[in-house]
Amino acid sequence: MYNETIINDTKEMVRGKLLNEGTGHDWYHIERVWKTAVTLAEKEKANRFIVELAALLHDLIDDKLVSNKDEAVQEVMYWLEGVGVTSKDSERILEIIETISFKGGNSKKLHTLEAQIVQDADRLDAIGAIGIARCFAYAGSKGDPLFDPELSVREKMTEEEYRKGKSSAVHHFYEKLLKLKDLMNTGAAREMAEERHAFMEDYLTHFFNEWEGQ
Repeated sequence: MYNETIINDTKEMVRGKLLNEGTGHDWYHIERVWKTAVTLAEKEKANRFIVELAALLHDLIDDKLVSNKDEAVQEVMYWLEGVGVTSKDSERILEIIETISFKGGNSKKLHTLEAQIVQDADRLDAIGAIGIARCFAYAGSKGDPLFDPELSVREKMTEEEYRKGKSSAVHHFYEKLLKLKDLMNTGAAREMAEERHAFMEDYLTHFFNEWEGQ
């Protein structure tokens, strides 16, 4: 059953936790993913309540943001129980937020349309103009350079290598961002991804021209 009060309470809770987060995974990222997920859910005829809650909560257990993932999962479970989400819906939401991450290309198989939609919405926010801005914000937060021509693009990585290996913001385009268009799950997301992907390709052309002093 759709419950607007639960959605609004969850929005306020997540906003309070992530408003000043500095890696590009802040509240405004969550808000954009949530809005995009709603659009995709309507187009794809998915369960909007599940999609909205999973989109709002998806980064609260991300190991980029939390030191103890098990504790973070427990906190999300307690929140869902406290606001009155059924155990069945809570299980579906937790499965989604635990399986949608890219993880260096080692992401898990998704079993529901709702999971596919939340993953697509999250990935759409990683590409295009905002995706470029977030890429550089995240690289800066890790101390990675804009670009290091001495580094090679890593084609295959373990999750540990993806998280902690040496890289640069521009390398991240080739290691993740440019792959996302072809990894979209839904037709609606694939349509949205085309223009954003093309924008990134144009950006990289300009970047390397300027890098060479042209």
